[in-house]
Amino acid sequence: MGIIFGVGFAALNTGNNLLYLVLALMLSFLVLSGILSETSLRGIQIERSLPREVFAGHPNRVVLSIRNTLRRNASFAITIEDQIDSSNGFEVAGRVFALCIPAQSRVAGSYLFEPKLRGDCHFSGFRVSTRFPFGLFVKSRLLDCAETGIVYPCLSRVAIQSDRSSQRSESDRGTTLSPDGDEIAGVRDFVTGDSRRRIHWRSTLRAGRLLVGEGEAISHRELEVHLDWPSQSHASVVEERIERAASEIVTHLDAGIRVGLITPTVYYRSGSGLAHRADLLTFLARLDAEPEAQSPA
Repeated sequence: MGIIFGVGFAALNTGNNLLYLVLALMLSFLVLSGILSETSLRGIQIERSLPREVFAGHPNRVVLSIRNTLRRNASFAITIEDQIDSSNGFEVAGRVFALCIPAQSRVAGSYLFEPKLRGDCHFSGFRVSTRFPFGLFVKSRLLDCAETGIVYPCLSRVAIQSDRSSQRSESDRGTTLSPDGDEIAGVRDFVTGDSRRRIHWRSTLRAGRLLVGEGEAISHRELEVHLDWPSQSHASVVEERIERAASEIVTHLDAGIRVGLITPTVYYRSGSGLAHRADLLTFLARLDAEPEAQSPA
């Protein structure tokens, strides 16, 4: 812009026709840049796909489906910022860049979302911008795409409960059987953290998706996770215990053990499966630090 003003000032002072020609050319490039950048943004539509489980403190892949609805014109150099609500207004959860989106086409991009805190996460929409074609200006627009996701507590590595130990459960029973054996009681969907050795290939090929086998004895074991903390506990202590409980739940459910949860106000019976897993983790994600604020399930 400074160069344009300089050339225009020189043309007015000198009356040089060549300077007028250069000024007109520069202004035309400026107008052309605005038209092309506006065209690139006009037909953009975006859909967000959150992973089934999002854990605090861990990278979670979020997939964006970007569609160009224009009939003839492609969109170039598109930058997408996914925004979430925060105490300061909003913050950027992640960015995706698409070099070219042909007309009437769809491309996919992804970013790693690593939330710091558990609880509800409110996605507000997208800021779509481009520097196309000359990089002189950044043109942007906001697209509404409100969505609420649930962020589960941060997980840590814990050992699987043995039959002799009673620190985590008062109802753990049954004998230990490696789930890697040949005898299985059933199969379930593969989830992140499962050993590849547990994949039941015959069932996987038949179903068309990854399935893991559950050992017959271990599938009948039960574990109850007790969660409590003293009154006036520091917030860090409360969070540590909640994260520990979530880690126990995920680790033992992945091992094929039925898991329950006991708190001062809430009792979840031992169970298994994706729905039960989601119920337990959702409760922990939204659990208030004050015991009296907990609502029974």
